Amino acid sequence: MLFMVGEVIIECFIPFIVANLTNDIKNGCGLDVIWKSGLQLLILAVLSLTCGGLGGYTAARASAGFARNLRHDLFYKIQTYSFTNIDRFSSSSLVTRLTTDVANVQMAYMIIIRIAIRAPLMFVFAIFMAYYMAGVLATMFVVVVPVLITGLILVARKAMPAFRSVFRKYDRLNESVEENVMAMRVVKGFAREEYEKEKFGSASEDIRKDFTKAERIVALTGPLMQFCLYFNMVFVLIFGSRLVITQHYIDVGQLSAMLTYGFQILMSLMMISMIYVMLTMSAESARRIDEVLTEKSALTNPKDPVKEVPDGSIRFENVDFKYSEKAEETTLSGIDLDIPSGSTVGILGVTGSGKTSLVSLIPRLYDVSAGSVKVGGIDVRDYDIETLRNGVAMVLQKNLLFSGTINENLRWGDPDATQEEISEACRLAQAEDFILSFPDGYETQIDQGGTNVSGGQRQRLCIARALLKKPKILILDDSTSAVDTRTDALIRAGFRRYIPETTKIIIAQRVASVMDADQIIVLDHGRVQALGTHEELMESSQAYRETYEQQIRQSGNDGDIEGEKRLKHRTRNGANGMDAAISDALSEEPEHAPEIVSEFFGKEAEGNV
Repeated sequence: MLFMVGEVIIECFIPFIVANLTNDIKNGCGLDVIWKSGLQLLILAVLSLTCGGLGGYTAARASAGFARNLRHDLFYKIQTYSFTNIDRFSSSSLVTRLTTDVANVQMAYMIIIRIAIRAPLMFVFAIFMAYYMAGVLATMFVVVVPVLITGLILVARKAMPAFRSVFRKYDRLNESVEENVMAMRVVKGFAREEYEKEKFGSASEDIRKDFTKAERIVALTGPLMQFCLYFNMVFVLIFGSRLVITQHYIDVGQLSAMLTYGFQILMSLMMISMIYVMLTMSAESARRIDEVLTEKSALTNPKDPVKEVPDGSIRFENVDFKYSEKAEETTLSGIDLDIPSGSTVGILGVTGSGKTSLVSLIPRLYDVSAGSVKVGGIDVRDYDIETLRNGVAMVLQKNLLFSGTINENLRWGDPDATQEEISEACRLAQAEDFILSFPDGYETQIDQGGTNVSGGQRQRLCIARALLKKPKILILDDSTSAVDTRTDALIRAGFRRYIPETTKIIIAQRVASVMDADQIIVLDHGRVQALGTHEELMESSQAYRETYEQQIRQSGNDGDIEGEKRLKHRTRNGANGMDAAISDALSEEPEHAPEIVSEFFGKEAEGNV
C-alpha cells in the first residue's frame, strides 16, 4: 500500500514540474533551469519506477501467498468432510473450487491491493492538482466523470449474470474430464471416443458462449473510455486555448498539465471499472469457496472422545440407515447383529442389498439414522474418528493406488513399517510374487490410480496396505473379485493363520469365499434375511441354498456331476486340519496341491497330499 501511495503522488507531481518547465522555457529561461528541472524529472521517474516495481512484487507475493493459504484451508477442510458432505458437492465441483475459483479470487485480491488503492488515490490527487493548476477549467470533469461512471455501472450489471453462470458450467466441464480420464479403458473398449468428444465439446462451448457474451459487454468500456478521453481533450483544447490566448487566465504549461491530469482521472475511473468487473467475476467464486469453508462436517468428534479401540467386537443394535434425511426409503432397516472379536463373518446379497452400506457404518464413514453401532462395546460416535478408523481397515473392490512406488503406497497403512513387515503383509496378500517379478521390485513406480498394474494385483496391494495397519477389524468389500479362486483361498487362509485376533468381515459374490466363515449374513433389500453357518443356512435359507447350488453347477462346468460332487465334498475342516479355503483350492486346482500345502503347512506336509 505504501508503494502504491508513493507511486501515485510522484506521478501526479511530474505534470506539475513539466508545466512549470514549459512556462519557464516560454519565458526564456536559461539552460541551468532546464537541467535542474530535467534532473528532478529523472529522479521522480526513477522513484516512480521503483515504487511501481516494488508494489507489483509485494502484491504478487501477497496474492500468491493468499491463494496458497486459501487452498490449504480448503483442502484441510475437505479432509474433515464425511462422505455425506462430499456427495453434496461432488468431487468435480470441489476440484473446480480448489483451482479455478481460487485463481479468480487470487487475481481479484492482487487487483484490490494494487489498483483499488492506486486508482482512487490517482483520481483524488489528479482532481486536486487539476483545480490547483487550472481552476475553473477543471469543472469540465463534473460533466465527463458521471457519464463514464454511469456507463461503467451499466456494463458491469449486464456482464454479472453471464460471469456467474460460467462457474456452474465449469463444474460440468470438469466432471466430463474426470469421468473420461478415469474411465478411459471403458471409453475405448466401447469405441465411444466420439461421444465423449461431443460431450466435452458441448460443455466447453457453453462456457465459451457465456464468456463471449460477458466479454462483449465488458468490451464496451473501451469505446466509452475513448469517447470520454477525447471529449476531455477537445474540451480542454478549445476552452483552454481561449483562456490562454484571450483571457490569459492560465498559461501554456497549465494547459498541457490539464491534458495529462484529465487522462489520469479517466484512466483511474477505467481501472476502478476493471476492479468492479473483476470483483463481479470473483464474487461468485468467493461465494463457492465460502460454501466449502463454512460447510460443517456431518461427522464430528464428541467432547471427550475415546482414544483406544479395546477389541474387534461389533454390535449392531436395531440400526436404520439412509443416505439423506430427505430420502423416503431407508437403505438398511432393523439390523441386529452381534459379531465377536476375532471371528470371520461373510456377507452375501444381491447388488443393492446394502452390503457396503452396512460395513461403512463400522468405521463411521456415515452415521446411523437410528439405533447404534458399537465397536469394542463402545458406540462408534463416542470414538475419536481417527482412532476408530485406524482400528478398522477397509479394502474396497475399486480401491485406488496413488502415484509413487509400491513401498510408498503400502506405507499408507503404516508410515513406519519396516521392509520386513511390508514383505510379510505382501506375502499374506499373495502380492510378493508379482512384486518381485518387476525389475525394481518394491521400488516399482505406480501410475496414478494404479493403472499400470492389473485389477487383481491392485486389489492384493490394497489388501497388503490394509494389513500393515494391524487393524482390530478388517473389512474386505468384494476386494478379491479380480483374483482367481486359488489366490482368494490362500489370502483367506493366511488371514486365519496370521491375524486370528482380528475380526474379518468378507463381502463376496462367491459362496466359496465365505462358506468357512464363523457366521454368514444374507442381506436382502437392507434387511438381514438369514444368519448362520454354511451348514445351518443350507438347511434354513432357500435363497442361500439356491445361490450355492447355482454356483456349484457353474463350477462343475454347467452340470458336470463329478464337479458337483467334488465341490459338495468341501467341508469346514479338511485333511490334516486344512480348512475349507484350502480344500476349495485343492479341489479346483489339484495340480497346485504341493505348493498350496507347503506354503501354509510347511514342506513336511507335502507327503500328505
